[in-house]
Amino acid sequence: MFKLEKDVWTESDFKVMGWHDSQIYSFYANDETFEWYVDLDYIFKWVNPESEGDSYQFYVAPVTMVFENSHSVKIDIKSEQGLIEIADLHMENPKLTPNGKFTQHEFRFECQEGEIVVTATGFKMYVRMPPKLTKYQCLTFEQRGGISFGKEVKAL
Repeated sequence: MFKLEKDVWTESDFKVMGWHDSQIYSFYANDETFEWYVDLDYIFKWVNPESEGDSYQFYVAPVTMVFENSHSVKIDIKSEQGLIEIADLHMENPKLTPNGKFTQHEFRFECQEGEIVVTATGFKMYVRMPPKLTKYQCLTFEQRGGISFGKEVKAL
């Protein structure tokens, strides 16, 4: 059984996190709060096959990533299937904000279909429900409760 450490993750956890093979479902820009939201399935743990011939299994949960004080979003994606699968997420090019009070980074989603870059001072990743053990690297639309940009956590 997999026990989730916490239900909200931030850029301070970045070094222990990994986005490989996570699937993006949607994104949304809130121009009033300067937040950029990403709805994705996050793979919390890869489970090794128990015997030869078995497949990996995965603990997957729907999450909402909220990039704070975000701007300069660049999207260069070409997907034949309409899917966006993350190969890696990079936190690059630290520099001070124009007022000199905060550090911002470029968060670059390296995807199988291209890349997405957002400049932000940080992020919070809200786990919306407990991770489910599945033989797939993503959940079905019904399992994840559809598209959501919610920050509320259900039954963790």
